[in-house]
Amino acid sequence: MLALPYAALAAPFAYVPNEKSGTISVIDTASDKLVGEIAAGKRPRGIAIDPAGRRLYISDAASSALLVLDTAGRQPARQAPLGKSPEGVSLSADGRLVAVAVEESNTVTLFDAATLEQLADIKVEGKNPEHAVFSPDGRWLLVSAEDAEQVDVIDVAARRQVGSVAVGLRPRGIGFSADSATAWVACELVNTVYRIDLASRKAVARIPAGKNANGIAMHPDGSKVYVSNGTDGTVMAIDTASNQVSATIAVGKRPWNMALTADGARLYVANGRSNSVSVIDTASNTKLADIAVGELPWGVAIR
Repeated sequence: MLALPYAALAAPFAYVPNEKSGTISVIDTASDKLVGEIAAGKRPRGIAIDPAGRRLYISDAASSALLVLDTAGRQPARQAPLGKSPEGVSLSADGRLVAVAVEESNTVTLFDAATLEQLADIKVEGKNPEHAVFSPDGRWLLVSAEDAEQVDVIDVAARRQVGSVAVGLRPRGIGFSADSATAWVACELVNTVYRIDLASRKAVARIPAGKNANGIAMHPDGSKVYVSNGTDGTVMAIDTASNQVSATIAVGKRPWNMALTADGARLYVANGRSNSVSVIDTASNTKLADIAVGELPWGVAIR
């Protein structure tokens, strides 16, 4: 349950799934204070939030289910069955579709966001898929996998994989430009961010990152893309005009998935081994705070 009623707090909120705690930590981004916890299965991992900010979509690896939670913490949650070891969750920009990467079946499961009707279970080539991310225009899903050297491309309307893009070993986080023309992918075992041209389905730049490059977050103005480096305990800002690292910011232990506020002013980074979220001021590239959350935070979702 939340510690305080939402009416008493500022907005927006950052939601952090904690794998070991079985909770979602709620952070008020106006004050950077932890304001509550929401129970969320036994092992919540992937997370997405609907455009209105009222519902959270969460993969629970323990129950192999997609959970839908009211952001105000009211129970009970709705849920839909998934295959074993579901991970990344993505919501289409219009809020109509939910995609979940399911590791053991090597599939991406597609749901109607309103009804939770399963629309498709789409096989992909990469083994142990981790993220399945919608392009902003809703046309494509890009899928990364732990055992892969490519990013798989799903045509959302056709409900099938239609191609792939060669990248480095173990692609992880994925981010898109606002026009859906370009994607950035962090490849963990080669410590590199790949810039992908969606029209040609080719990597057009390789940007050296830190050790065990993992999470990706795209600044809303398109000027920067951020990558978390799990072993180094850092986040790098990459200038998208030059494809060069412009800043490196120390955060907590094993930074993983991240999210930006809608104005791009602050970046929230889940630190899996520190049980914390680091807050970065994107104008000055400085860390503002470390906020204690639950055990083994997986990522962050912000409306």
